[in-house]
Amino acid sequence: MNTQHGLVHVLVVEDDHDVSALLKRHLAGLGCRVTVADTGEEGLDLALADPPDMAIVDVLLPGIDGREVIRRLRADERTQHCHLVVSSVLDAEDLVELATDELLAKPFRQGAVARLLASYRNSASQEE
Repeated sequence: MNTQHGLVHVLVVEDDHDVSALLKRHLAGLGCRVTVADTGEEGLDLALADPPDMAIVDVLLPGIDGREVIRRLRADERTQHCHLVVSSVLDAEDLVELATDELLAKPFRQGAVARLLASYRNSASQEE
């Protein structure tokens, strides 16, 4: 984990403000440092400036869509080891080509967000 003060840094790339606010509230409540981006371009800029431990990326974004954001994060050495989660209303079968670690299906509940974080922490502790 490249965390500051032991906090998991999560980048949320989501154009729906209600969804991003809900994710931020859930993640902050679980002890995460959360950064939010409204567009794919902003998400990439933030990720490259301050690489997150985990990024939750909506697939359907204006401009650079989530598929391209994920591709670029995986391709850059600063973010290639980031735990990538795709967030979508699409069926999982429509997202299999994405190089992500997990799927957060919309609509989601707080328990699903907690499971994502637990999964990340488990995989990060195994890598140490």
